[in-house]
This record gives sequence, C-alpha cells and structure tokens, in this order.
Amino acid sequence: MRRSEYKKVDPDLGILASRTLFAFQRELFTTLAQQGHPRLRPRHGAVLAYLDAEGSRATDLSAQSGQHKQVIGTLVDELVELGYVERRPDPKDRRAKLIVPTELGLDQMARSDAVVQEIERRHAATVGEAEWAAFKRVFREITT
Repeated sequence: MRRSEYKKVDPDLGILASRTLFAFQRELFTTLAQQGHPRLRPRHGAVLAYLDAEGSRATDLSAQSGQHKQVIGTLVDELVELGYVERRPDPKDRRAKLIVPTELGLDQMARSDAVVQEIERRHAATVGEAEWAAFKRVFREITT
C-alpha cells in the first residue's frame, strides 16, 4: 500500500502529543494576549516555561527545554527586546550571566501559571480527577 493510500484510524503517540501541545499553546498564548501580553509567541515558551523568578543561566534553559544554546540565545534576545527579561551578572560566577524576568516577565509568569492551572482543572473535570492524575503520572514517566 502506498503512503497516500494509508489512513491511520488511531493516531500514534507523536500525533497525540503534538495535538496536545498545539492546543495547549494556542489557548495559553491567546489568553495571555488578551491579558496584556500580545507579542509573545509559543517559541518564547522555551525560555519562559523554564525561567526561575530569581533568574536562570542560558545553559540551564537549554538543557531543560531541549533547545540548542544558540536558539535560547536568540529567544532571550527577543525577550530582552520585548521587555520580559534582562541579562545580569551571575553572583555565583562572574563570567556567567543570568536571565532574569523583569516586572513584565513576572506578570507573564504569574498569568501563565493561572492559565495552565485553569486548563488542567478543566481537563480534570472532563476526564475525572483520578484519570487526570494517572495521565500526568504516566506522561511524566515516559518523558523523563
């Protein structure tokens, strides 16, 4: 059978994971735009989702997000320009820089956390608390 004739009835894990990610990002970034953060894009999540309020090193953001360090550097440049983060000397290592959220960045982080909690609350209500907890547990197990 040729690929063009092949039709999957049951989507595989990759398709389901991508659908989940894209739906999640669409809702998160649409809601953030409505709440005063219209210039953020899903790609910025590679930094913002892993950024500590006290600051993070770019190498740590790279490792946590799975993105190449140069990609993180480009995203940090964009976020600096947008006013969400700034680079500061790392007090633990004077050669290194910390990526630190600004007040705008901290506002985005708090709003993002609230949106994510609401998305998860809604999913738990749809499938049941126990099913949602089991889904997250299994998802954590297969992604670590």
